[in-house]
Amino acid sequence: MKTWNEKRYHNLNYFLREKFGDKVFKIALDAGFSCPNRDGTVSHGGCLFCSARGSGDFAGDRMYSITKQFEDIKIMMSKKWKSKKYIAYFQAYTNTYASIEVLREKYEEAVSQEGTVALAIATRPDCLGSEVLNLIEEYSNRVYTWVELGLQTFSDESAKIINRGYKLSKFEEALSELNKRNIDVVVHTIFGLPGESKEEMLKTIDYVAHKDIKGIKMHLLHLMEDTPMVELYKQGKLKFLNQEEYVDMICTAITMLPPPMVIHRLTGDAPRDLLIGPMWSLKKWEVLNSIDNRLKELDLYQGMEFKQ
Repeated sequence: MKTWNEKRYHNLNYFLREKFGDKVFKIALDAGFSCPNRDGTVSHGGCLFCSARGSGDFAGDRMYSITKQFEDIKIMMSKKWKSKKYIAYFQAYTNTYASIEVLREKYEEAVSQEGTVALAIATRPDCLGSEVLNLIEEYSNRVYTWVELGLQTFSDESAKIINRGYKLSKFEEALSELNKRNIDVVVHTIFGLPGESKEEMLKTIDYVAHKDIKGIKMHLLHLMEDTPMVELYKQGKLKFLNQEEYVDMICTAITMLPPPMVIHRLTGDAPRDLLIGPMWSLKKWEVLNSIDNRLKELDLYQGMEFKQ
């Protein structure tokens, strides 16, 4: 059985240390972009689970420049870690949803910061036109670059419920174009979407496992104040997973993924003051330790159930 820094899954920390020879930190940035799923281009209100900050609740302050955000977060990080290698992570909203000139300006400012060794861009599959793809390819030739796509679910039916705003075919088109340019793709998935069974959630994992995808983020659905999903919760159409169910599904999912795929995340964060549920998710390290312990108890590891 292969292990990755004593973990039973190919974790991001291991991957980055192997690639860059040191601890590497993400600097989560808010570049001031919007989203076509909010401004009416695709829809209004965004995905039902998305917070007012466009899933960038822990990113820098968009009122400040990229340089100022970078410096502020670096200072905070330096109190705990001495490493001086960073990933410029464009996290909030849709980070390819602007003119090429604006995108170039923001990306350039980020990669020019001292210690930046990688660029990560979170976006939507329907915001990757040829000019944008060419720009990202240009940066990928200068610095290690990956693009994060919010797939969330394999099911187009579930995608309609959460107002994702695009079909699976659009995701596949974007993935193909990124693969042609040798740009690594990291995919977001969510466990606990309204109406999805365990089997349906794991179908999404099986789908991702068999695509040319380099990394995955597995999230727990968080219900936050002032998100459109609150209405579904009030109508009784949303049931929270308990911790045992979530840990069980994550462990199963890990066994289904090919060993080369990097697992960037096993659970997510939500601001305590906004979270409606599930409240157990606030104990992030307890959840992560439970996953590690379950993997050991059952002798599970990444790739053991993966089949081509």
